[in-house]
Amino acid sequence: MKILSFDQSDWTDVSRIYKEGINTGIATFETKVPVWEQWNQTHIQSCRLKAVLNNEIVGWAALAPTSKREVYKGVAEVSIYITSKYRNLGIGKLLLTKLIEDSEQEGFWTLQAGIFSNNTASIQLHTSLGFRIIGYREKVGKLQETWYDNTILERRSKKIM
Repeated sequence: MKILSFDQSDWTDVSRIYKEGINTGIATFETKVPVWEQWNQTHIQSCRLKAVLNNEIVGWAALAPTSKREVYKGVAEVSIYITSKYRNLGIGKLLLTKLIEDSEQEGFWTLQAGIFSNNTASIQLHTSLGFRIIGYREKVGKLQETWYDNTILERRSKKIM
């Protein structure tokens, strides 16, 4: 398993995995994969990672800014997706561990995640790596006529004070 940076040349594979996440109905409120240009504009240029196994991209993780305000420049939102064929094998933990390390090297002091409350695997992954549950948003969004709660987690760096 290799954890490497990804760029536009990987978008076909990354977006395929994103689409799988969309299809689960518990990974995102998005209903379609954006084009590269749109996704690229809404995500931080650094800290874009892919998990590669046998020359195949099997997962990815990236950060998005939480605000354009200067005071929040060290706070980012986590996205992480694993292809269905390779879930529950520890790939998410490898990706998120590397994402945390890279984010601290880039000066991020807080990572946050808003996870569907019924996505217990993702919540467990995040809490296993130092994220703490700070609350939830009740019926924060509606997807295919169903309201969903989001569990809100954050991880404060111990390296950046």
